[in-house]
Amino acid sequence: MGLAYVLSLTGVLCMGTGLFMLLPLGIALLYGEPGWRAFAIGMGVSLLLGATLFFLFRDKKTRELNHRQGMAIVGISWLVAGLLGGVPLALSGDFSGFTDGVFESISGFTTTGASVLTNVEACQKCVLFWRALTHWLGGMGFIVLSVAILPFIGVGGMQLFRAEVPSPTPDRLAPRITDTASVLWKVYAALTAAEVGLLMLGGMDWFDSVCHAFATMATGGFSTKNASIAGFHSDYIDVVVTIFMLLAGMNFTLHFQMLWQRRWSAWWRNEEWRTYMYLWAAATVVAALALDWEAGDALWEAVRLSAFQAATILTTTGFATTDYSLWQPVAVGVLVVLMFVGGSAGSTGGGPKVMRVMVVFKQVAAELKRLVHPRVVAPVRLEHHTVERSIVASVWGFMGAYIACFIVVGLFLSTMGLDLVTSFSASIACLGNIGPGLGSVGPAGNYAHLPAAAKWLLSLAMIVGRLEVYTVLVLFLPEFWRD
Repeated sequence: MGLAYVLSLTGVLCMGTGLFMLLPLGIALLYGEPGWRAFAIGMGVSLLLGATLFFLFRDKKTRELNHRQGMAIVGISWLVAGLLGGVPLALSGDFSGFTDGVFESISGFTTTGASVLTNVEACQKCVLFWRALTHWLGGMGFIVLSVAILPFIGVGGMQLFRAEVPSPTPDRLAPRITDTASVLWKVYAALTAAEVGLLMLGGMDWFDSVCHAFATMATGGFSTKNASIAGFHSDYIDVVVTIFMLLAGMNFTLHFQMLWQRRWSAWWRNEEWRTYMYLWAAATVVAALALDWEAGDALWEAVRLSAFQAATILTTTGFATTDYSLWQPVAVGVLVVLMFVGGSAGSTGGGPKVMRVMVVFKQVAAELKRLVHPRVVAPVRLEHHTVERSIVASVWGFMGAYIACFIVVGLFLSTMGLDLVTSFSASIACLGNIGPGLGSVGPAGNYAHLPAAAKWLLSLAMIVGRLEVYTVLVLFLPEFWRD
C-alpha cells in the first residue's frame, strides 16, 4: 500500500508543525517568558523527526496518492501533529505532564476546545498563543480536507454538497486542488482579519483579539480568560463572536461565492444554509423563552445568552458566556440536541453536519410516504436534485458509526468512575469537537480531573470525530495495510 511514501509525507507535516512553533517562540521572547525553551525543544524534535522520516522513506518515483495512502496520511498526520504539539506544552511548566500536554494539543488541532487547564490566565502568553494557533491551523486543515481531498477518497461530507448543486464539481473552486486550497486560505484569513479588527474596536488588546479570532474562525473555543468570552463583560464582543461563529459554521465555498464571485443569493439559495440558520434561530427562541426574566433589559439578556450558546454549540465552537448547565431543563435539552447536529459541510465546525441530518430526516419522510403509498417513487432530494442512493446509504452508515462511537466511548468512561452525565456528555463533546459538556466537564468545569486513560480515550475520540469517523476507523483494519 506504499507505507514508505505515507511516512515521507508525514515527515513533511512534522517539519511544518515544527516551523509553526517559531511563532509562539517569538511571543515568548517578546514577553520575556521562560517558555521559549520548551518551544525551541519542541521545534527541534519536530524538525528532526520530520527530516528523518522524509529522507529515510522518500520515494522519488511516486507522484500521486491512492485512496488508501490518502486516508493513512490524514489519520496519521492529525495524531502526529497532536503528539508533537504537546511536547512544548508539557515542557512549558503550565501543564502537569505529557498526557495533559498532548490532550490540550489534540484538542487544539481538532478544534475541540476541551481543556485541562484550571487557571488559563496564569499561563504564559506563548502557551495561550500556541493553543489558539493549533485551532487556526486545524480549522483550515479540515476545510481543505473536506472540500479538496476527502471527496476524492470517498469519505468526505462534500459529496452531499456536490449532489445539491447542479455543477458537476461545485466543491472545486479552482481547476487544481492546490488552487482550491489557496482560495480557501484567502477566505479564511480575510474573515479572521475582519474579526480581529472588530474585536479590537470592542476594547480587546491585539493579543486577545488574535487568539479569540483564531479560536472563533476555527470553531475551537480556547480562550485567554478563565470565564471564556464572559470574562470581557461586553455585549458588543458577545454579538461579534456570535456572528463570526455562525460564519465559521457555514460552508466556506458559499463564502467564496458571495464575497469573491458576488453571487449575493448564494447563502439563501442553499438549502443546508437555510436549515442551519433555522436550527440556530429556533434553538435561540426556545432557550430564551425557557430562561427566567422579569422586565426591561432582562429580555435582551435572555436573547443574547441564548443566541450565543445556541451558536457556540451548533457550530461546535465551545465558548461560553454563562454556565448553561444551570438553565431550565428544556433549554439544556435544546443545546444537547444541537450537539448531535454540528456545523455545515465544508465548514470548520465538527459534528455529523447539518446536511447529513437533513438527508436522514428526508429519508425517514420518504419511507413513511412509501408505507402509505407502496408504489410511489420518493427519492431524497436536495435543492430539487436527487441524492444518489449510494450517498444516502453512506450517510446512514456514517450516522450509525458515529452513534456507536458515542455509546462506546461513554460506556468506557463510565467504567473509570465517572457519572453517566459526565461520561456521555464528555463523549459527545469530544467526538463532536464541541469542548464543554455537562456535569463535571461543563462550561464551569474542565477535563483536568479525568484519569489519564480517559484523557487518551477522549483524545482519540476527538480525532475520530474530526476526521469523519471512517478515516480513522479504517486504519484499524488489518487488510487496509496489506498490499
